Amino acid sequence: MSINIPAFYPELVEPVRFIGGKEFDFSRRVVVMAILNRTPNSNLDPHKSMEVESLARRAEEVVAEGADWIDVGGRAFIGVRTQLPAQVEIDRVVPVIEAIREKTDAVISIDTHLPEVALAAHQAGAQIVNDTYALQSPGMTEVVAETGMGVIVAHSLAGPGIHLERPTYSDVTADVARFLQSRVEHALQHGIQPNRIFIDPGHDLHKNTFDSLELTRDFKDIARLGYPAMAAVSNKHLIWESLGVERGTQAVTHGTVAANSMCVYMGARLVRVHDVRRNVTAMRQMESLLGLGERGAAGVARPAEWP
Repeated sequence: MSINIPAFYPELVEPVRFIGGKEFDFSRRVVVMAILNRTPNSNLDPHKSMEVESLARRAEEVVAEGADWIDVGGRAFIGVRTQLPAQVEIDRVVPVIEAIREKTDAVISIDTHLPEVALAAHQAGAQIVNDTYALQSPGMTEVVAETGMGVIVAHSLAGPGIHLERPTYSDVTADVARFLQSRVEHALQHGIQPNRIFIDPGHDLHKNTFDSLELTRDFKDIARLGYPAMAAVSNKHLIWESLGVERGTQAVTHGTVAANSMCVYMGARLVRVHDVRRNVTAMRQMESLLGLGERGAAGVARPAEWP
């Protein structure tokens, strides 16, 4: 018996985008986003640190390794007993963003669901909000629209810091796709331009390993929404649980590369990763295998450059 699973090439809304002076053609290239966390409790991140200079050096390293942009975070998504105050999060991330901005012109996103943090990060030099609560925090939509920042709209059932014992879905991919479509429509209705919107199905965010594997297999149903879709699977439970290995092992790194490659084959055009070097190599190979350089949209009008 032969199985034929064709690659999926999404028709993207404004595939050519200019962010902070850099051009990204998402019809031709897979963007690699490096993770930098200034938090003590990100269990997935081997490079997490509370030292600003250490993170700034790491930023220089990942850019040299081929990262297209850097995602800075100050809190873990996992459920905790007490919510982290916005000012604590600001105090964590702003010095890191400022230090990165001094050393590199890389695109910077801020991983937050709080508008106060997004605004402070923007003022420090971040251009994109990576929002795992999908513009549902009061005031976040207005901050993104008024500053002209980009936004990654990610699916979760309750946002960061909220533990759900047994989240369930009738059809996880269909449920997530409907949610993302509704949040994109919300963004557009409130003045966020389409060329500033990205989407993320939120692997492992209020999802078990079976849910996340299903999302990976059916990633085309997320990518077909038409906005550049991000795979954020790096080092997550779906990798080490499905492989039956311990977290923190080389097998998890290799499994991450494989899962990212599967998502890209199914239409993802951004990958958010801890191990930049290996994933950059894999994504450049995927571009070649998929012929993305040969399929780029010609004659696309140049949109306004982002701040």
